[in-house]
Amino acid sequence: MNISIVIPLLNEEESLKELHDWIVSVMQANAYDYEILFIDDGSTDNSWHVISELASENQSVKGIRFQRNFGKSQALHAGFKAVQGDVVITMDADLQDNPEEIPELYNLIQKEGYDLISGWKKKRYDSVIFKNMPSKLFNWAARRTSGVKLHDFNCGLKAYNKRVVKGIEVSGEMHRYIPVLSKNAGFSKIGEKIVQHQARKYGNTKFGMERFINGFLDLITIWFVSKFGKRPMHLFGALGVLMFIIGFGFAIYLGIDKLFINKTGRLITDRPQFFISLTAMIMGSQLFLAGFLGEMITRTRKNEARYSISEEINVASKEHQYSS
Repeated sequence: MNISIVIPLLNEEESLKELHDWIVSVMQANAYDYEILFIDDGSTDNSWHVISELASENQSVKGIRFQRNFGKSQALHAGFKAVQGDVVITMDADLQDNPEEIPELYNLIQKEGYDLISGWKKKRYDSVIFKNMPSKLFNWAARRTSGVKLHDFNCGLKAYNKRVVKGIEVSGEMHRYIPVLSKNAGFSKIGEKIVQHQARKYGNTKFGMERFINGFLDLITIWFVSKFGKRPMHLFGALGVLMFIIGFGFAIYLGIDKLFINKTGRLITDRPQFFISLTAMIMGSQLFLAGFLGEMITRTRKNEARYSISEEINVASKEHQYSS
């Protein structure tokens, strides 16, 4: 199979038929062997009914339906586990991504040897204040923190070599940082392509301003995981030892001062240095223990994307793992 197209969605019944027909026309024009995998992330409208009808008409259409809304990362994770195509394309279901971009994305992966190509919506049809400006700030911070030089981390239109999607775990809300996850997994040939962005035709956006707050928090998380995920003791242990040494140093100073210099002075417990010493040693011990526990956890526990599937359509592979 040449191409697998993974489309996570939530309450997009109006756009699904039009998007399907558009994709099929592109696939047929280029004679691709393909599959379209719709991931219904707990829609409350008729999205699943539309997907079922499309699957009955087109055997290349497949579907996975979640019991409830688990999030885009979990939807992509389920799709990545089920895909069979050599090149995997992800796109949103709101018709803001243009399927006409797929052939060039496919060629960049297959002929140019890229591991991942991320779309760049250079010209956007979104609110400047509420989406464009926060998005620019977010992408700048992501570039500086991760070292991955992309202009638009959060663009839904991306192309992957199949090895990439089978070699990474997308959980939490880490879908924004799939290029960073890919780089950390050893897939370093990451490129970018300017893609067309279209105004939303149906429905309303499913994301509010809170996604930028969550995005920055996730950015801190992925920075830490990238730097110290496999060696948390190197951070927490080092800070713990430093804090303990500072506290112990104050304790020695207070002891020497009381025994040899200021024998008749204030009690040690009446001096502020005592509390600095005590606090620093306690914090140092806690940080060291946090690093030790982190080391134990990283050696014994594997991260899993968590979601529960209620129905599937035409998904041949039952090997994708999930937990409720």
